[in-house]
Amino acid sequence: MDALDLAYEPSQLLGIPIALIGACFLSIGAQLQHHGVAKVEANTQDAQSGLNLRQLGLLLARPSWVIGTVLLGLAIVFQLVSLKLSPIILVQPLGVVGLVITSILNARVSGVKLNHRSVIAVSLCVGGVGAFVLIAAVYARDRPVTTQALVEILIILAVVLLAFGALFYFLRARFKAIIYIIGAGVLYGFVATLAKVVIDRISRQEWDWLLVLCIVALLAAAILGAYFVQNAYSSGPPDLVIAGLTVVDPLVAVTIGIVILDEAAGAPWWAMVGFVLSGAVAIYGVFQLAKHHPQAASAAPVAAAVADKTTDSGLD
Repeated sequence: MDALDLAYEPSQLLGIPIALIGACFLSIGAQLQHHGVAKVEANTQDAQSGLNLRQLGLLLARPSWVIGTVLLGLAIVFQLVSLKLSPIILVQPLGVVGLVITSILNARVSGVKLNHRSVIAVSLCVGGVGAFVLIAAVYARDRPVTTQALVEILIILAVVLLAFGALFYFLRARFKAIIYIIGAGVLYGFVATLAKVVIDRISRQEWDWLLVLCIVALLAAAILGAYFVQNAYSSGPPDLVIAGLTVVDPLVAVTIGIVILDEAAGAPWWAMVGFVLSGAVAIYGVFQLAKHHPQAASAAPVAAAVADKTTDSGLD
């Protein structure tokens, strides 16, 4: 089958610029949220095994965290619109643009520049995801989500929620930033998929128990994912958090799109190999960034320094 026959309609490409705008909101919101978490952590000095309820309440009193949350909300809105217009496999990986923006912002705010290995790691993340999108732009196409596929997604998500919930309950004292990041990325990958399903079903006025179950599952994954993100901010720099989210999140969503939703049906074997290799390069970049980022080795002291510096500049 010819590649052009597998490409989607030109109108579906409108989701690309919308997704890119959402990535900008994501990067700025992440930087502001990270500042709010760092400030609360520096003031309370008791976030050794995850943020507690008191600290979560204190975040609401931080304008920087609140503004960052609003911007992340806008990022979600733009992401949902892009998912409505385009296949998950095309627009979801574009969030990696936020990694570049966040890396620049964090270097300016913290005064800590990325070292050579960190720059290479960021390049691997962006290059891997970029190659993935280029292949998807030719061979991916939007497909309706069948009832059987939706049930499979919900069952897998239930297992994932139980697994991460149990791990966090029993092993939270051992959790590091990379674990929180991977957990949040996996959960947000399901959130993106379910959001697309909910939008499509509501637009077609398909009101049934599956829609309600989708919304409940979406909210559960989003809440646990958001909590993991806040804990990741308290134990790692914002560009590392964004690197994980913009790589793990889309790879999970895209894997669902390929394996369950069949969005890459008809793609040649070399395209499937390209998906695997480019995804592996991007994930490798995330782990290299976690290993070599200049702030990763001393996240708590640097976080406190960042909080003090941004407070002196008028940001609270």
